Amino acid sequence: MTGGYDIMIVGIGGQGTILASNILGGACLIEKRSVRGAETHGMAQRGGSVESHIRIDGRYGPMIAPGTADLLIGFDMLEALRFSHFLKDGGRMVVNHRMVIPTSVYVQKLPLPSEEEIISQLAGKDLCLIDADAIAREAGSPLSANVVMLGAASHHIPLAADSLLMAIQRLVPPNTVVINTKAFELGRAAGQTC
Repeated sequence: MTGGYDIMIVGIGGQGTILASNILGGACLIEKRSVRGAETHGMAQRGGSVESHIRIDGRYGPMIAPGTADLLIGFDMLEALRFSHFLKDGGRMVVNHRMVIPTSVYVQKLPLPSEEEIISQLAGKDLCLIDADAIAREAGSPLSANVVMLGAASHHIPLAADSLLMAIQRLVPPNTVVINTKAFELGRAAGQTC
């Protein structure tokens, strides 16, 4: 419909969703592709929801309409479930096999779906679950899970892996380039099976 490719990145504050969206934008600039993006920030200190909209080669505004995203990258299973209605029929989901329990569940004693229930609800989609946290530790830092997720999803992103890697190396702190490079490569290897 838009002639482009729409990606939603969802997670909670502090998981690196904004850096991940900046990396995608940087890779688009490296390839001289049109990119539009927007973020909605939750309270990072309180585990608030964060969503990033990235539109590659789109002609219209930066926000993705529900039911039209080509790819959803979820840094948390609950957030992936919460935003799964943004995915179009035939769209893909790459989700970290991690669930952060929101504070509201404890404070308000709200019901929480089990991991199995979440996976069951997401199973109707083209779902790829990745243990990004374990892969990030293997790469050298648990903070690189966001880059692991980009690596895993890179097989479904219409950008060259080299462009994504170059954007990562430009945007992460200089002392973390080696770890994030490894995180991307390990994530990419894990995503080959999806």
